[in-house]
Amino acid sequence: MAAKDDYLVDFLVDMGVVSNEQLSAARAEADSTGQGVVDLLVAQKVVKPADVTRAKAAQFGAEVVNLSDIRLSDEVLAAIPRHIAKRYKVVPVYRNNGSITVALSDPADLDTIDSLHHLLNQEIQVQVAPEEDIEAAINRYYAGSDDSIGKMIQDITEGEVDLGTMAPSGAAADDGSVVDADAPIIKLVNTMIVEAFKMRASDIHLEPLEKRFRVRYRVDGLLQEIKSPPKRLQAAVISRLKIMSNMSIAERRIPQDGRIQMAVGGKSIDLRVSCIPTNHGESIVMRILDKEGLKLGLAELGFFTDDQQTFERLIGLPDGILLITGPTGSGKTTTLYAVLNYINRPDRKIITVEEPVEYILSGINQVQVSEAVGLTFAGALRAMLRQAPNVIMIGEIRDLETANIAINASLTGHLVFSTLHTNDAPSAVTRLIDIGVKPFLVASSTRALMAQRLVRKVCKRCAAPYVPTEAELKALGIDPSNAASASFQRGKGCPDCNKTGYRGRFGIFEIFVIDDEARKLIYEKVSSSVLRNRAREAGMRTLREDGTRKVLAGLTTPEEVIRATIADLG
Repeated sequence: MAAKDDYLVDFLVDMGVVSNEQLSAARAEADSTGQGVVDLLVAQKVVKPADVTRAKAAQFGAEVVNLSDIRLSDEVLAAIPRHIAKRYKVVPVYRNNGSITVALSDPADLDTIDSLHHLLNQEIQVQVAPEEDIEAAINRYYAGSDDSIGKMIQDITEGEVDLGTMAPSGAAADDGSVVDADAPIIKLVNTMIVEAFKMRASDIHLEPLEKRFRVRYRVDGLLQEIKSPPKRLQAAVISRLKIMSNMSIAERRIPQDGRIQMAVGGKSIDLRVSCIPTNHGESIVMRILDKEGLKLGLAELGFFTDDQQTFERLIGLPDGILLITGPTGSGKTTTLYAVLNYINRPDRKIITVEEPVEYILSGINQVQVSEAVGLTFAGALRAMLRQAPNVIMIGEIRDLETANIAINASLTGHLVFSTLHTNDAPSAVTRLIDIGVKPFLVASSTRALMAQRLVRKVCKRCAAPYVPTEAELKALGIDPSNAASASFQRGKGCPDCNKTGYRGRFGIFEIFVIDDEARKLIYEKVSSSVLRNRAREAGMRTLREDGTRKVLAGLTTPEEVIRATIADLG
């Protein structure tokens, strides 16, 4: 009998599960048959498997976990890939402060624990569960993991693909037969979308190149190429997506737009689909909109306390215009939705004009612009004012007519929010004047201008202190004396952040509050550089300065702020 069995039997006796007589009989039989004492006791039903599990846990001071009583989150499961879970027969249970708690059947298996420590680069904490429960949990939670993009592409390319599988699930193919929802192309396309959603991607790009068909996900603002289908599957994949988004598969010469609704992991998501013909086939971009994922407060946007207090005061004003500026992809629309969530109260009527409506907000009237039926931004705005709103949100000020209506609305007692494409906050003034708005109207209606960019957050799971280079300190204008007391952090890269060192994004901001002196300068039609100087005198931090504060706090890295503010001279 192994020494391990000796200790285990002692615990079983101490627990009162096995009597001395039963133990003596089992030992005698074990000596004659060569079997383990514990195995014999289980086979004879003297001891239950659950008793053995409790004894193993007690032997090593570990807890017993009932895997059927808990629900493991996707974030926890992502800590251990399926092939590792199956190989070592473990299930991740918790994640906390750089450690992973796993359920395994034998806490004495130090080789497994050590291997997991080196493979995952995390401290391993142990809980104990019966082996059959662990196998059942692996099958339950990792059931779909074999349907990875790479494996599915391999399976498809090893056989012949039936183009009839491009039809919608349950629909009739060309020969009148009903198409199977598990057909290869359907499964490949669905898996591609699900995988992108689980990776927190904002877009899926399917790009036909001369000799290959490239698929990329945009995660935290940066494109990442994934395992792509072979070129010969290009037409089938594109056609399947066009059918799902209600586009014409017969039309390949003009751009088309569509929408897909799916349920992923119990969540409802929308995909805005754009298809455009290129030299080597049709290119598709899908924007992923998680309907249930937009639960933003102002704190989640990335404001420091002082800026948040200023911003809350501005959005609480009874009238005037507040403009959010920045290039495409800088998070302007997300900020506007967070503002509407914050100010949405039963005593306020809020109407938005958007193209398109990306997220449905409870308690808010949202109007989608439709050029096809003649419902323009300006037309929708004029109609909205007859609805007696308190707050108006305009997706974007694009032309003089829209700008004039918005300004007149702000001057007649409405609070107006909108966006402009300018590089910094003061430039929004000159942009409005350039499109034809009278300077005195801009000066009298505008309450504040806020520019923003998005930077990636250091991954909390693998963040570690580091020392920035002199060049980085110089670029951000950080004094060495301040650097000594700062908390510089950089992610090492872990499964949680897909080895990038970053997970998620937040904003950096510059807020230009229009005071009397600034109004006078706007009325005099001064240049944006003069306005910028005035804003700095009044206490406005630039984008780079706000980013630098967040670098010093260890929230992001110098290269992220430098990349996002490359045009900002401070």
